Amino acid sequence: MKPRERRESGERDLFRARLDQIINMSHELVKLARVIDWRFIEEKCGEVYADGPGMPPLPTRLMAGLAILKHTFDLSDEELCARWVENPYFQYLCGEEFFCHQLPFDRSSMTRWRQRMGEEKIIALLQESLAVAVKTGAMKPSDTRRVIVDTTVQPKNVMFPTDAKLINRAREKLVKLARKHGLALRQSYVRVGKFALIKHQRYAHAKQFKRANKALRKLKTYLGRTIRDITRRIAGESGLKPVFARLLHLAGRVLEQNRHQRGRKVYSLHAPEVECIHLRSSSFGGQVGKGKPHRPYEFGVKVSVATTLKRSKGGQFALHAKALPGNPYDGHTLAQVIPDMEAGIGTEIERILADAGYRGHNAPLSHKFKVFTSGQKRRMTPSIKREMRRRAAVEPVIGHIKNEHRMERNYLAHQHGDAINAILAAAGYNFSLLLNWLRLLLRLLMAALFSQFRPIEA
Repeated sequence: MKPRERRESGERDLFRARLDQIINMSHELVKLARVIDWRFIEEKCGEVYADGPGMPPLPTRLMAGLAILKHTFDLSDEELCARWVENPYFQYLCGEEFFCHQLPFDRSSMTRWRQRMGEEKIIALLQESLAVAVKTGAMKPSDTRRVIVDTTVQPKNVMFPTDAKLINRAREKLVKLARKHGLALRQSYVRVGKFALIKHQRYAHAKQFKRANKALRKLKTYLGRTIRDITRRIAGESGLKPVFARLLHLAGRVLEQNRHQRGRKVYSLHAPEVECIHLRSSSFGGQVGKGKPHRPYEFGVKVSVATTLKRSKGGQFALHAKALPGNPYDGHTLAQVIPDMEAGIGTEIERILADAGYRGHNAPLSHKFKVFTSGQKRRMTPSIKREMRRRAAVEPVIGHIKNEHRMERNYLAHQHGDAINAILAAAGYNFSLLLNWLRLLLRLLMAALFSQFRPIEA
């Protein structure tokens, strides 16, 4: 069943005052709520629903407004729910006409809505942020024709992985699941496993690696015995095999993988999609950390971010953000990024600037000679050389998106959570720029009004 969308009804209540009567209608959130094309978002997000019997879902404006507020103000779901009840401007943005003293939704509804929308529908919020920027004069349509592209890492909310911790954690999860389903194991290794993990950590800290490796072998032995014990006991139980299948598979991968293994590895049991991304610099041909000697490795997913070459009146807007699982080479992401970017902004890209990591790119043939990288010699005119000095403008955009709009640590589960969080973080960054722009316009308007009524000095 399709959601019952909210419309301005103009209703009045004898015992309650309307929100537009008790709040400042010149507030930037009120102006943003009025300039957003909610019907466009409703049409895009409403495509996932089908007509039929059942309870109607929550209004699209309510859920989309919550997603905008969450990433604009860097709030968790719990913090957002607490502030929404207290803040009438938050409620007005979400389409409420009267002040609500209780939440009209459950916190888990936000998670289910994000999962139902997916990456294809959530991108409508990023598109609308750019449309609002053009509508309010914060950005010109021509600004989107020349862009800067770069990649970053969106870390996952996982503990720093070590072999000993992963092996011990896999054994603990298997033992816990066996106890939950009443499976009597030969031995749980709870006490000796914990003791072996402590010994490994202390020996590794003291650089006594022979003793540390001996403790690690003990942990592997305990995990292997637990896997074989559970496998024997569920051999004849058809109902228990599907319950243990996923965890046994992950535990087996953790047990078999080694430090120098090539290919995919398991770095987290609750998020096996996590990848280890080594930040390297190819400028000098060596494996040097790209400005992060304290953090040469990051665990998450690679994300492509694009911004305008020219800084608009309202700021440096983010045009595109996309999660790229599989840790691809930067230059091999353009075949996927460029068509998605053009579909999102609705115009053809005239020029793309990138760093040296995009050499040997696989851009489509229509854009093959529109991509310029740092250090390139051929086809570099004086105007393009001047524009290349602006290439580093994407770095502060990435920094703001990560530090202030929830890309620094992704709490959403699975690969679709990586994709959704990247798009919402870019949309939240754009909406924060729009709020600053609307606030600035109000100040300029008030200054112009006061200057007209300034008394004339004698």
